[in-house]
Amino acid sequence: MSVPPRAVQLNEANAFLKEHPEVLYVDLLIADMNGVVRGKRIERTSLHKVYEKGINLPASLFALDINGSTVESTGLGLDIGDADRICYPIPDTLCNEPWQKRPTAQLLMTMHELEGEPFFADPREVLRQVVEKFDAMGLTICAAFELEFYLIDQENVNGRPQPPRSPISGKRPHSTQVYLIDDLDEYVDCLQDILEGAKEQGIPADAIVKESAPAQFEVNLHHVADAMKACDYAVLLKRLIKNIAYDHEMDTTFMAKPYPGQAGNGLHVHISILDKDGKNIFTSEDPEQNAALRHAIGGVLETLPASMAFLCPNVNSYRRFGAQFYVPNSPCWGLDNRTVALRVPTGTPDAVRLEHRVAGADANPYLLMAAVLAGVHHGLTNQVEPNEPVTGNSYEQNEQSLPTNLRDALRLLDDSEVLAKYIDPKYIDIFVACKESELEEFEHSISDLEYNWYLHTV
Repeated sequence: MSVPPRAVQLNEANAFLKEHPEVLYVDLLIADMNGVVRGKRIERTSLHKVYEKGINLPASLFALDINGSTVESTGLGLDIGDADRICYPIPDTLCNEPWQKRPTAQLLMTMHELEGEPFFADPREVLRQVVEKFDAMGLTICAAFELEFYLIDQENVNGRPQPPRSPISGKRPHSTQVYLIDDLDEYVDCLQDILEGAKEQGIPADAIVKESAPAQFEVNLHHVADAMKACDYAVLLKRLIKNIAYDHEMDTTFMAKPYPGQAGNGLHVHISILDKDGKNIFTSEDPEQNAALRHAIGGVLETLPASMAFLCPNVNSYRRFGAQFYVPNSPCWGLDNRTVALRVPTGTPDAVRLEHRVAGADANPYLLMAAVLAGVHHGLTNQVEPNEPVTGNSYEQNEQSLPTNLRDALRLLDDSEVLAKYIDPKYIDIFVACKESELEEFEHSISDLEYNWYLHTV
C-alpha cells in the first residue's frame, strides 16, 4: 500500500479547512491491538504538515496491553529503543467530532516504516494483507458490522456497573424486553444523537434496536464494498457512541460480559463477495447448491477454533458464551438460524451472505475481519466442504467444541498452520505475547469471590 500522493493529501486538508473554518483542533487517531483508539491532538495550523510528512509515534503502540502498558516480550519496546515509526492519514476519514464543545475534527492514521512500507504490526495492515489476496483474484469484499453495547450509569456500585436511570421516567431498567420500542424511547435523545452524529461523520449507521438486556442496544452499519473501510467505521462508531453517551451523562461499555446472568455484547459481521462485474458470488435461489458459498463456509468453520483468540481476545470474552444468549459454541452453520456460528440470511437470492456470529464487541474489528476473511479465502482456494447445515437448535445437536478460555484459544492460534499463511507469524507472536501477559496478571490476582469462599472457611 503506497502512501497517497502529497497533492491528493493536501487537497483533502485544504477542502476540509475551507469548509470548516471553525475547527480549532484535529485528533489524529490510530487503533491499537485491542481496538483502543490512541494518538495525538494538533492545532488546525499543523494539519497540512501531517498530510505532507505524517506524524511520529512509537512502534510500541502496537505492543500495549489493555491497560496501555508496553509488553516488553513483544520486542517492540526497549529492545528497539522504543523507536518511532511514521503514521500517515487514511484518505476520506477527516471529519468533525460532533460532541466537542471546542470545534474539533478527527483523522484516522495508519503506521508505516520510516522508509514508507506499511508497518507489519498495525492491525489495519494485518487486514490489508488478507484483503490483498482477494484483490489478486479480482474479488471485492462487501461487509457490514452489527455492534452491541450497554448504556451504563456513570456511578458504579462497589465497582460494578448498573443500568442508567431513564431520562424520561427516572427508573433503572431491569427487564429483557428485546426489540421493545418503548425502551428506545426511554433513551431517545442519546440514541438519536448517536445516529445523527454518525451521519455527520459519514458513518453508515442505519438503525438502532433494543437488545435482550437492560439498556442494551445494537447499532447496525450499512454494508460497504471495502473491508478495511467497514472496520474503520466500526472503530469510529465505538468512539462516537462513548462520547455521545457521555454528553448525556451516561457511560457505555463494549465489554463482552458486563453483567452476570444477562446477555453479552456481540460484534456480528456480514460478508458477501463481489466479482469483477460487481455481482455477489453467493447469489443463489438454493444457497446449499452454491459452491462458492459452501466453500467459504467450509473454510471459516475449519479455521474458527484457531481464530477464537482474535474473535474473543480477553479473559472476560469467554463469559459471554451460553445457549440462552444465542452465542454459538461450536463450528456449525445453517440457513436463517441464529443458533449457529455462521448464519446464511436468505431473504432474496442476491442478498445471500455470511453472518459471522461468534465475536464479542471487545474484539478489534480489523483482526476479527482478517481472521474471518482468511477462513473464507482458505475455503475458496482449497474447495473446503462444510458439514451439513443445522436445522433447529444447534445447542441440542452439537457439543461445545470451541475454546472456552483465552489460554486454549492462544495455543490454537499459535499452532495454526493455516492462519500463519494469511497473518504474519511475527504479528501472531506479538499478539500472543500481549495476551499471555494479560492472562498472567489476571491469574495472579485474587478475586473477591476467592476471599468470600476461602478466607475464613479453609
